[in-house]
Amino acid sequence: MAKVLFALTSHFKDEKGWESGCYVLEVALPYFHLIKNGIEIDFVSPKGGEVPVKQLDLDDAKVKFFFKDKDARHKFLNSYHPKDISAKNYDAIYFPGGHGAVFDIPFDEDIAKVASEIYENDGVVCAVCHGGAGLLNVKLSDGSYLVNGKQLTAFSNQEEVAIGTDQKVPYLLETALIEKGAIYSCKANWQEYVVVDGRLITGQNPASDLLMAKELVKALKKK
Repeated sequence: MAKVLFALTSHFKDEKGWESGCYVLEVALPYFHLIKNGIEIDFVSPKGGEVPVKQLDLDDAKVKFFFKDKDARHKFLNSYHPKDISAKNYDAIYFPGGHGAVFDIPFDEDIAKVASEIYENDGVVCAVCHGGAGLLNVKLSDGSYLVNGKQLTAFSNQEEVAIGTDQKVPYLLETALIEKGAIYSCKANWQEYVVVDGRLITGQNPASDLLMAKELVKALKKK
């Protein structure tokens, strides 16, 4: 049975009190699609334990359904600490979004190392929306950035401006990925868009999470 590691944020509030956290819908839809296809899932976060979520997200019907699932709820509230994770146990790693991801995921060296090892062991690396921040500091054993020269997508600068968060985030993700050598592309705001470049699968925004999960299942079945 294939096994996928979901790498989630531990960040909730910045110094100005802006709440972000994990966007649970980008966890829930891929989670159930992968489980339906017989794939096992573990959760990890920089601090381990309960993953932070905005109350607004918790009120969503699909999120409520996710938390009614006993296994999903337990994993989300008891995520592994990165030190407890061994890359050799996983066939893929997935970085879901939520603005919290841009604050902590790229700077967790253990998670970046796990992602690198999974990729170099012929595994798949995936990200959706702000989860693309998890790709920023993943370096391969030759010292190069994983995203360098790779076709990918993530939450766009224009989408950030559209929701008024471009002045709140510590950096614009699209710009940061391009600075690391990524070949970035996107569609119009809120359109479903997924880019597959070998064993790197990325989705632009929340509309893209299920398609990303479908591409991941395809990639794992090829293995």
